Amino acid sequence: MRIGTKSILFGAHQFIIHPIFVFLAWRQLYGFPTDPRLWLAFILHDLGYFGLPNMDGPEGETHVEWAANLMGKWFGLEWYELCLYHSRFYAKKHHKPVSRLCLADKLAFVLTPKQLYLPLVKLTGEVEEYMALARERTAGGEPKYSSMTDDYEQWYLDVKEYLSRWVITHLDGREDVWTPNT
Repeated sequence: MRIGTKSILFGAHQFIIHPIFVFLAWRQLYGFPTDPRLWLAFILHDLGYFGLPNMDGPEGETHVEWAANLMGKWFGLEWYELCLYHSRFYAKKHHKPVSRLCLADKLAFVLTPKQLYLPLVKLTGEVEEYMALARERTAGGEPKYSSMTDDYEQWYLDVKEYLSRWVITHLDGREDVWTPNT
């Protein structure tokens, strides 16, 4: 089974757990989501990982397209872009601002307890890819993405702190100068 599928079934993007934390993050950032299309976006936005061989590699970065195409077909351009630009790397690559769903998605990581998150990503093997990429991004100059550690708990705490700062910094819609070009 490919890692993208494992992530959706029992990993970081688990199809029940992750949308709950995205909802909680959205509520914290923007208030209670009354539009049912938002609830659908919370559920669908990461399902494009299904069948993908990596999470943040060339294939994994395209995971946003599946939900974006579906939401766009059903509800129009605004919903297409909400899902398409929920990835800060995808948005940066296409010279677009991140969507509000991106901020909620990053805050969802922050809100997910370590005691829940780490067992999920260890089970799927995602944590190894995430940690290797974090080391690479930190070495490449991205500010304090993660320490150069092999300790899962320290990595989690570092990414949580980084994403907290990233969300706070970009909540007003300012240009994302933190995310490197890929």
